[in-house]
Amino acid sequence: MDFKAFLDALPIPILQAPMVGASSPEMAVAVSKAGALGALGAGALAPADIEPAVAALRAATDRPFGVNLFINPVAAPGAEVIDASLQRLAPWYAELGAPLPAAPNDYAPDFEGQFAALVRAAPAVASFTFAILTKAQVDALHAAGSYVVGTATTVAEARAWAAVGADGVSAQGAEAGGHRGHFLAETQASLVGTLALVATIRDALDIPVIAAGGIMDGRGVAAALALGADAVQMGTAFLLADQTAVSAPWRKALEAAGDDPTRLTRAFTGRHARGIENRFMREMRGFEDEVPAYPVQNRLTQPLRAAAAKAGEAEMLSLWAGQGVRLAKPGDAGEMVGKWWEEAKQASQALSERVGR
Repeated sequence: MDFKAFLDALPIPILQAPMVGASSPEMAVAVSKAGALGALGAGALAPADIEPAVAALRAATDRPFGVNLFINPVAAPGAEVIDASLQRLAPWYAELGAPLPAAPNDYAPDFEGQFAALVRAAPAVASFTFAILTKAQVDALHAAGSYVVGTATTVAEARAWAAVGADGVSAQGAEAGGHRGHFLAETQASLVGTLALVATIRDALDIPVIAAGGIMDGRGVAAALALGADAVQMGTAFLLADQTAVSAPWRKALEAAGDDPTRLTRAFTGRHARGIENRFMREMRGFEDEVPAYPVQNRLTQPLRAAAAKAGEAEMLSLWAGQGVRLAKPGDAGEMVGKWWEEAKQASQALSERVGR
């Protein structure tokens, strides 16, 4: 079965976004059991933890699911870079009464180790973001029985993934919450809206395209499928689900979100990401070009964000969310995908009737 046939066989062509820090194994299970495709965000897991995590999901559901990894560069920042970044962060740590951390010994899990563990675990779908795999790596996953999906924010990135043998691409529009997945062009050149991105990738390639970014309900699902997407990926729409892993202050910020609350920032992690704007983003905006690149800044702010979550201080948290966050609603994740699919069918029927007049 090729990947298009796999997606066509899903009762509900909705993929749950693998959101590190927000989604959970329970969410993945609920979504997959409902007939869509749940996902585990394994980007922050140590290599030794990946196989047990996948095994636990397999024990909880016989339905397919995906696992996502960040393709992290090996970070070796100089002492002066770390010192400068910690000094910028010192007032924020002090405000929370938290100690300024020492220079870390490492900055992110070893990707090569994670990748090897993922090949051994062999989930139905293996997805990746932040960079691109080699053809040999894609071949290794295929040999293990996994479909490979790469994140693309431009047509050029989609072509690059197709060239190394990926089975499909997740077309991440500018509306999407969380980290940007661009890897060929700089951020501003990679902020293509979801609808335009899906349509142009669909026109350029014949591999499956998964629409991601700004899709919050059945109307968005129907619109993306009408443009030629083979499935949609939804993340922000799940943030208030019963199975969410978001912290209490993050959840409160999501529930109170207004009409246009999100902005892009490098301040928290050193890589552009979309979240609800807060004081940390505003006051650090002038230093965004100076913070060290991901994963260094991400590692240096981890204790700060943990302390802010514990203190209930949303103004110092990375409140990742997409542009449609105001439409997020609570509920069981499995019931959500069923409801969205019914809405999509109703929207498609209404459009068909209108076009047929």
